[in-house]
Amino acid sequence: MALSDFVKAGLAAAVMAMGALAAPARADMPDPASFPAWLEGFAARLESEGVSAPVRTSMLDGLTPDLRIVERDRTQPEFVRPVWQYLAGAASAERAAGGQRAAARHRDALDQVEARFGVDRNVLTAIWGLESAYGAIQGDFDVVRSLATLAWEGRRRAFAEAQLIAAARMIERGYATREDLKGSWAGAMGQTQFIPTTYLERAVDMDGDGRRNIWTSEADALGSAANLLVNAGWEAGAPVVVQVTLPDDYDFSRWSETARRPVTSWAGDSVRPADGEWAPDDLYRTARLVIPAGARGPAFLAFGNFDALMRYNNSTAYGLGVAYLAKRLSDGVTPPEGWPENDPPITRSQARDLQAALTALGYDTQGVDGIVGANTRAALRRFQSDNGLIADGYAGRQAHDAVMAARANR
Repeated sequence: MALSDFVKAGLAAAVMAMGALAAPARADMPDPASFPAWLEGFAARLESEGVSAPVRTSMLDGLTPDLRIVERDRTQPEFVRPVWQYLAGAASAERAAGGQRAAARHRDALDQVEARFGVDRNVLTAIWGLESAYGAIQGDFDVVRSLATLAWEGRRRAFAEAQLIAAARMIERGYATREDLKGSWAGAMGQTQFIPTTYLERAVDMDGDGRRNIWTSEADALGSAANLLVNAGWEAGAPVVVQVTLPDDYDFSRWSETARRPVTSWAGDSVRPADGEWAPDDLYRTARLVIPAGARGPAFLAFGNFDALMRYNNSTAYGLGVAYLAKRLSDGVTPPEGWPENDPPITRSQARDLQAALTALGYDTQGVDGIVGANTRAALRRFQSDNGLIADGYAGRQAHDAVMAARANR
């Protein structure tokens, strides 16, 4: 089918299907009437990428935007969940019990994956549990429609179009059918929640049936997760994270949240495991200091395997959630206590106020978006250091109040 014929056929169906979506649902929503123009342009791009007409038709014929996806993408929760609440759910007794049952049911698959990749079975089970509740909650969104909506809306167009092209390759190569492509609203699929590009790069066939089936094959899903971790630098037999104690006079002004040092160097600064002594094999590994709730909460040394975990989800809370669920599965270790519950993380609105106030005081946060990232934490640490406070960069309620008071008194 020629491109013009293909486009006409697909767009006619799409326009008819969008009759009920003739106007945006809200003033800040994109107008669905503009979707066919994006669809036509993307159809041409798929053809230029060599995607066959049957695959283009299966993906795009009659496609309409899903405004729920735009709403979810644009809506950030006002309240930021404290890391201690996240850990309580991620590594709960109920989730661990479910993981033990799932691991027992699929012992052979875990044996095979662990032997091939050297990734600890409890870590794999923990990822499986957090990503899809051990395969039970994989998402039922049409991934092609979700990604097409994100691409059309525009904020994440490059990402979404790259994922759509990867989805086309999956169909072309027989890895999945169009109907298989179900998952989360943001395009992640299967028991281990791979986006299409990650699927093409890292998914493996562990059960030998010729398919890389992350939806219904536990062996393929777990093997694919292990392959991702190995390619992210996973070191077999090395720790993920160790809770540590810091000396009372620890100088946070010298600390960098990204700087890695040998454990021998940390030990020289009187950084000790919270329970026991350093394992001899760990002394010459490198790690970085992580204090997710500031100087008044638990501290951790995060090893290279922790950073590999964050390739799944670039969140310290997620990495700790996987690590402590794995610890609970293997040894019954529960998440640490001693969190500063009277100093919770600030809300998104408060974070915007904090960023604006820091910048006005001369501590540039590189933008005011309500998301506390590395730039905001660095600016906050400079403010704290200059004002005789512990320079831990934790954007809790107390730090917010100190910054706002300084701004008001300027």
